[in-house]
Amino acid sequence: MNFHLDVVSLEKRIFSGEIKKLRVSGSEGELGIYPGHLQLLTLIKPGILYVVHKNHKKECLYISGGILEIQPFIVSVLADIAIRAVDLDRELILKDKKKAEEAVLDDSFKINKNHILVKISQEIAKLRVLEMMDKFK
Repeated sequence: MNFHLDVVSLEKRIFSGEIKKLRVSGSEGELGIYPGHLQLLTLIKPGILYVVHKNHKKECLYISGGILEIQPFIVSVLADIAIRAVDLDRELILKDKKKAEEAVLDDSFKINKNHILVKISQEIAKLRVLEMMDKFK
């Protein structure tokens, strides 16, 4: 048995199709979603959206956070940013992470450290997505 998943970012629809299973970090912890899941509306945290397709292929996406809506036969993920793992650039992520870490340590000018820490956590989440995809290979 399968269910329909739509993943939409501010820019475009990232995914729309039938899947067997979905795992995501909700505001209250990890959620495993299978066909027939109870209806739910919750915030999701930045991190991994783990999808098992109806042909058992596994895929990961990076989600910057957003809203998860579960209906009887359709699940929707509305995210500010959603990127397929295959579209992530490891070198660029590491460069951005290092730059953000250096900005936190630099006391020569005033910055919003909370904003920088969020940026670092987003880059770490992207790296976790890439690590999970490496396990599938």
